[in-house]
This record gives sequence, C-alpha cells and structure tokens, in this order.
Amino acid sequence: MAEHTGRERTAIVIGGGLAGMLAVTALRGHVDTITVIERDRYPTDRTFRKGVPQAHHLHIFLSGGQRALDRLLPGTVAALTEAGARSLYLPRDLVTRTPTGWQRRFDERRHPTLSITRPVLDAVVRERALRATAGPATRVEVLEATEAVGLTGDARRVTGVKVRARNGDRSAGTARELRADLVVDASGRGSRTPRWYAELGREAPQEETVDSGLAYATRMYRPTAQDGEPAVGVNIPGWPECPRGAAYIPVEGGNWLLTLSGVRGHHPPTDEAEFAAFSATIGDPYVHELLARAEPVSPVHGFRDTCNRRRHYERPGAVPDGLLVLGDANCTFNPVYGQGMSVAALGAVALRDTLDAAGGPGPGVLARAQRAVCRAADPAWIAAVGADRPYVRGVGAKAGLGERLTTWYLDRLSARAAVDRVVGAAFRDVFCLTAPPSRLMAPHVVLRTVLLPRRPGLPRLPAVVEAA
Repeated sequence: MAEHTGRERTAIVIGGGLAGMLAVTALRGHVDTITVIERDRYPTDRTFRKGVPQAHHLHIFLSGGQRALDRLLPGTVAALTEAGARSLYLPRDLVTRTPTGWQRRFDERRHPTLSITRPVLDAVVRERALRATAGPATRVEVLEATEAVGLTGDARRVTGVKVRARNGDRSAGTARELRADLVVDASGRGSRTPRWYAELGREAPQEETVDSGLAYATRMYRPTAQDGEPAVGVNIPGWPECPRGAAYIPVEGGNWLLTLSGVRGHHPPTDEAEFAAFSATIGDPYVHELLARAEPVSPVHGFRDTCNRRRHYERPGAVPDGLLVLGDANCTFNPVYGQGMSVAALGAVALRDTLDAAGGPGPGVLARAQRAVCRAADPAWIAAVGADRPYVRGVGAKAGLGERLTTWYLDRLSARAAVDRVVGAAFRDVFCLTAPPSRLMAPHVVLRTVLLPRRPGLPRLPAVVEAA
C-alpha cells in the first residue's frame, strides 16, 4: 500500500490506452493519486479512435495474457466474453498451416485465445480499471485531449511531465508542468521518451531492431447465412518460399476479420478488388475459397509499422529515478504474431508484484520493476525475432551464432509441433506465454525435435478433432 509520510504520493501515466489502464491498475494502492495523460478524447460508444492506428486489425489475448489480465482486474476475461469476444482453443479452434502442412487439431483445451475488436477491448478494460480505482485508496484523473510533450527533471531523476492541450489534431496553448513522484510511459509504439532523454541530459537507451519489412491489410467479413460460419479460425503465415500469409478469425457480432500479410515486394493491397485477389496467392487456397461465401462489411485498412524494436531500459543506469516504461513503449513486436497486448498485461503484473514485494515505490524499486517488465517480454521477443530474421535485409540481417542455432531449432520444433502432441504442447505453452522458453529445452522435447524424422503436416485443414 502507499506510504503516508505527510504528503500525497503521486503518479502520472502517459497514455490512456490498454497499457496505460493496466499501469493504473498496477499502481492502485501504492500511490494516492494517478493522472492519466491521453492525447485523444475517448469515444462515447465502442468505436474506433484515431490514436490507436492498429485498431482496425486483429487483436488477440493469448492464454498467458488472459491470466495476467484477470490477476490485475479479476473478472475481465469474463466481461470481454460477455461483450462478444470469441474464445478459441489452440489448436482445436484456431489452426495453423505450417510450411510443411496443416496442424493436427488436438483437443487440449489448455490455451484459449481471446479474439475481439480493439474498441470493445479498450472500452471494457478502461471501464473496469477506472471503476476499480474509484475507491479511497487511489484517486485517478484522466486528462483527455492532452499531449505529453516532455519530461521534467534532470539526468538523475524524472520529476514530472510537460503537457499541452490538444484541439483536434493539433496542440494548442502553452505547455505546463505536472509534477509527480513517478512517471510511467505507456504511450505505445510512438513513445518519445528516447528523444526526451536529450532534454534531461541523458543518452537515449540502447535500441535493438529487427525489421522483416512485413505489411498487412485487414477487412471485416460476415459469412453468408445459408452457409453459416467456418468451422475454425485459421492462421497461414508466410514462409521464405511463399512470403504471403493470412489469418481469418472470428470476432464479436458474428463477424470475421481477414488479415493478409506479406514482406517486401509482397505487401497486400488496400484496393478492395485487389485485396480479394491477393488472398488467392497465399500458401493455401482455404481462405480464398471462404471469401466466395462471405460478405465484406468494412473497407480495407493497411498497416506497415511492424518492426520489432527493443529499448534496453533494463540495463544499469538506463532509466532515471522516477521513470518506468511499459508495454510497446518498452518493447514492440511485429503485431502479426498477436503478442503485444499479452506482454503489456504481463509487464503490468510484474510492476505490481515488484511494488507489492517492496511495500511501494521506494528507492531502487522502479529499477527492479523495469527489469521485471523487460523479463516478461523476453519469450515474445525471442519468438518474434526468430520468425522475422530470415526476411531482414541490410543492417541487422546477420544473426550471431547463438541466434542462428536458436532459429534452426525453433524451425524444426515448430514443424514437429504441428504433428506431435508432446512437442506441440510445449510449443504452445511457450508461445501462449504460460511457460518460459526453457520449456522447449526439456530433454524429452529436444530428443523428439532433433532425433525423430521431420514429418510433414496434413495436406488439408483437418475436419476431425483428435483427443489430446
């Protein structure tokens, strides 16, 4: 709980989206007041807002992220389901087409994946987060249409945030300073904290990027009434020999989202007719055939900012006292892998657990919390970078020996996981962020991956569900 030393302990959270609301929840009870700085005005209903540029695309919560979300805000997964989110078990209800063929549909019922549109997700989480902080322990104020334009303090310590009101798409008026004992940057992929470091007299944190050059485009469809919904959601990632992919997954309201993707030279078009034609060029005809029995109910929306970017705030001296960086502002993944929201939730749990163990944000506690936040992102970073590295060009294209061995092993393991119950279970535990990467190095998993012959997947999407 917050320490009371004769004055209020205050916090500022930059960003009022998903990561920002999770940060508010993590800080609850450890500070007296929280001010949230949000560039947009929240919509009055559950509609898209400009400040979430990826909002029109697929969003999933992996099982590890769902567990973290319910630890922070008990009952939220159920609330999302009540709002229409679809729960799909891997690999029974959401099946991947690997380079060697389709997965077998094992009925494990261990890893539900929650699929929902971003406006509904954000609204449910925001409503529950603000309701949870409505008691006397912590007061929360959200400053909508307000932009953070800098940090205050010096190279040693951050003391607050400089903000300016926004009028539509433009900043208006004079910047003012808001003081705080701690600041959380949860502003997402566009975080400006590295640039603000110069104003504090600090060097920007070391940054690591792996950019596959992937872009994707998404359109919403509704299956025609006479045919009903497809039996399963599908994921058909690209591979070097066929660098175009697709995912077709149900969301609330009886709608499905189709995301088409491709790396350099293979970017999907946003023209509606060309978008449908592009679906015929991916590595399996299943999705293209489904479109003949579905009605489009939205325009096509494109997205290209898919670089994996990690800023090493966890390294000694990389953050001044009073600052913590969370979510995509800390570590950004290629969104096509669906990890970002789950990692944000796991990072918020790491922040809360650190504060709980220390009894509040005392000296050195935020630095420990930052290291815990970064550790929570490690498994997702390893998976995303390993998948994207084969497509990288120029600077960063060459991986070290350790990463090359890891990529080779993961490639063989993912192929084995498509047909092998034992290896598949371990692979899904790690991919869904419920087990550390060391789970993939368990002796029985290594032996089955390396010594057993590499078997192809199934030639077509299986209709039969097999016992786990």
